[in-house]
Amino acid sequence: MILVLLLTQVLLTCYGNLKPYICNGGWTTYPDDVLVSPGPCNIQIRDSTLSQDEFLKSYAYTEPFIIRDGANNDLFRALTGKEELLSRYGEYIVRLSSANSYSYDKKDMTFTEYCDKHLYPQNKYTLGNETFYMFGDNDNVEWGDLLNEYNIPSYNLPRHSPALSFGVAGPGSGVPFHFHGPGFAEAIHGRKRWFLTKPDEKPVFHPNKTTLQWYLEDYPTIRKEMNLYECTIRPGEAIYFPDKWWHATLNLDTSVFISTFLSP
Repeated sequence: MILVLLLTQVLLTCYGNLKPYICNGGWTTYPDDVLVSPGPCNIQIRDSTLSQDEFLKSYAYTEPFIIRDGANNDLFRALTGKEELLSRYGEYIVRLSSANSYSYDKKDMTFTEYCDKHLYPQNKYTLGNETFYMFGDNDNVEWGDLLNEYNIPSYNLPRHSPALSFGVAGPGSGVPFHFHGPGFAEAIHGRKRWFLTKPDEKPVFHPNKTTLQWYLEDYPTIRKEMNLYECTIRPGEAIYFPDKWWHATLNLDTSVFISTFLSP
């Protein structure tokens, strides 16, 4: 009975009612908002005992992996709670990108407007060029005080420098398949599901399908026909993707996330 009362008090403190599903820095996710399960994981999971030498030898150029218990980002997690972000950055203009491959439309609005109008669950019928989300492409000077509090992963590539990209997105949203240089991506709030293939194994996808549409329509066949790497990362976990690996993401919850791109 005491445990039930304590649980009820926690839920009421987080949200003011018992309906929300996840107490996630104020980024509420309801049961009906979770459109996709966490799924299987066939990517190696490592912890902070992984050395820089082993990173270079075993992963840097050839293999993705997930790092748990990496850099301590408890402060950054606290600073990116919903109430905190809206109070500090609500009136800042953010630039949104469309969720289609190869060409991206842009849309500008205040961060408050984005949170009010674009953090709803993804509609499975909405095409990629009609879906907008906040990820990168924003003024790192304006957001500099916040980004400076993020502790980047300790692993590095020779002659590469880190560049940060910060995002917030609703359940079912995500980036469709694409590729670029290597880097790390960490979940700060909410869970994010990842799908990857090797550079010479291009996955089948339509450039104007959202990741959710691809998952519902194409994923069951593709995972049987090719070597698909996949896993769901949770708050405090980061995934490493090598250079030119194809990858797509799917946010399971309302999510806050940050990537460290390693640029030559």
